[in-house]
Amino acid sequence: MTVLVINSGSSSIKYQLVDPESGDAIAVGLVEQIGESSSHVKHTYQGEKHEYDHVLADHGEGLRFVLNLFEKIGPQLSEAGIKAVGHRVVQGGNHFDGPALVTDEVRDLVEELAPLAPLHNPANLRGIDVARELLDVPHVVVFDTAFFQTLPEEAARYALNREVADKYAVRRYGAHGTSHQFVSQKVAEFTGRDDLKQIVLHLGNGASVSAVVNGEAVDTSMGLTPLEGLVMGTRTGDIDPAVIFHLSRVGGMNVGELDNLFNKQSGLKGLAGENDMRAVRALANGGDKFAREALDIYVHRLVKYIGSYAAVMGGLDTIAFTAGIGENDELLRAEVIERLNSFGIKLNLEANGVRSDDIRQISTDDSSVQVLIVPTNEELAIARQAMDVISK
Repeated sequence: MTVLVINSGSSSIKYQLVDPESGDAIAVGLVEQIGESSSHVKHTYQGEKHEYDHVLADHGEGLRFVLNLFEKIGPQLSEAGIKAVGHRVVQGGNHFDGPALVTDEVRDLVEELAPLAPLHNPANLRGIDVARELLDVPHVVVFDTAFFQTLPEEAARYALNREVADKYAVRRYGAHGTSHQFVSQKVAEFTGRDDLKQIVLHLGNGASVSAVVNGEAVDTSMGLTPLEGLVMGTRTGDIDPAVIFHLSRVGGMNVGELDNLFNKQSGLKGLAGENDMRAVRALANGGDKFAREALDIYVHRLVKYIGSYAAVMGGLDTIAFTAGIGENDELLRAEVIERLNSFGIKLNLEANGVRSDDIRQISTDDSSVQVLIVPTNEELAIARQAMDVISK
């Protein structure tokens, strides 16, 4: 019994064939540079990676190529017990507080919400349309925003004119919700408690933080779009909105130029010239002043959110680091926790340096807050939610 999980980007298709019961990824793949002069395809099955360069004009050709790889390399989907296709969709608006079976009505709602996530929902939708055409099994959409539908109004509503905000659906929707939900549930299982006040730090090229009380999100750093919040690989995160007016009036920049600047040319890339945290740290270690400053700004923003969310929740039991940077950058974790020492949060340096694929504690036993590394698995979360939907 398997689920094919598809994450369709603007020029890419990430996919995994997942056993939702065991949690095993049976086959994993990535199609990149769709629509360019040559696309690159990776397909891994039984530990063997197969790579191809092929001209793929659109997502339809890309997914057809992938399905052919399953037949050619394995596993054959007709024999893999595929029960559903699970699709990641970034923006579900106020319509969806959980996963949904794809019907024509649901498909149209995903399209309707595209203005709230113009870089993501149209690409997600292409994957849904093509997969529905090619795979005759139930399809389920899982939304990044669904976990944050529980946010109280004081956290979700901006202090924007109410009529304008309501007319244009401006509110805090959050993102990375599938990961935040998965990780917070893993923390509850690991500690044997469901009454926790948690902070989850999802740190990758895109980065977000959430405050979770008794299993429900009460605040999160990303807002109307994934631009708000933490410093990211190429995104500004929090910034005075009047900067937009200033750059428009003084710099003569138009909406498209500002969008590109804030989303693709800022963050670590704008501060240090590199959007990969590993490259930024290498530059800093080599004495690059701007790279070191970028790291300090990144850590400052993280600590600021941790402190504010602890106050919002009225206490703090656990901090969980997850995603590519959170799980792998021991120096970053150490820098963050060092700034929290005055609150009695203490790092076990030896545990922090251990590499593992398992959830683990990296704080000392006498630390006032338990600090954990929790590997996220959004594909498994999507697969399990898809199975929950079709089983009903």
